Amino acid sequence: MTIRTALVTGANRGIGLEIARQLARAGFQVTGTSRDPEKGEVARLALQEKGLTVSFLALDLQDRQSIATLPDRLPFSGRLDVLVHNAAVMPDSGDTSRVDLVSMDKTLQTNVLGPLQLSQVLLPRLKRSANARIIHLSSGMGALSSMGSGWAAYRLSKTALNGLTAVMAEDLRPFGIRVFSMCPGWVRTEMGGRSAPRSPAQGAETAVWLATAQEAPSGMFFRDRKVIPW
Repeated sequence: MTIRTALVTGANRGIGLEIARQLARAGFQVTGTSRDPEKGEVARLALQEKGLTVSFLALDLQDRQSIATLPDRLPFSGRLDVLVHNAAVMPDSGDTSRVDLVSMDKTLQTNVLGPLQLSQVLLPRLKRSANARIIHLSSGMGALSSMGSGWAAYRLSKTALNGLTAVMAEDLRPFGIRVFSMCPGWVRTEMGGRSAPRSPAQGAETAVWLATAQEAPSGMFFRDRKVIPW
């Protein structure tokens, strides 16, 4: 049986760590990334204690050279079956009347442009897969159908990420590569806070489903395994 491969960004904690854990349990050969190599090693050892093998690479989505060299640093050769763009930043940037543009630049680079570049450099490997998927961890905070105020940089970055999903899905359709956005809901993580109602396992569930489901339509926005409005 062919072992499927997956790359999960920001996998050292929170939802990313849980996605890596669940994919490894499902039999994937998983590589996670972490901006801080030491935190990646801590996560690797924690997963190893649970009997799961997940390798980690350093990746800084603010550093375009770090992104460009990642394909050559992967621990496996050949194809990539699943790419999960989970890493993100969420600065308290205020509303559009006072959002700091430096913060906006950093947020867009990490949450949108970094994932775009990473998809580009990994495209040759994704094309080698018979059933490749790209999964963007988005947010309901970026949905135009239910847009609120505040957190301007984060909201706009997730709206842009949803747009990227729709365009990329059409661009990559001829290669059989499916592209999805998903909202994990409000999850108890360092970003989501302790008051959030969902566990990391619940937040990761739809991403893992999208990595394996045959029925999920490309170019759509999902929550709880169902298509939701943009």
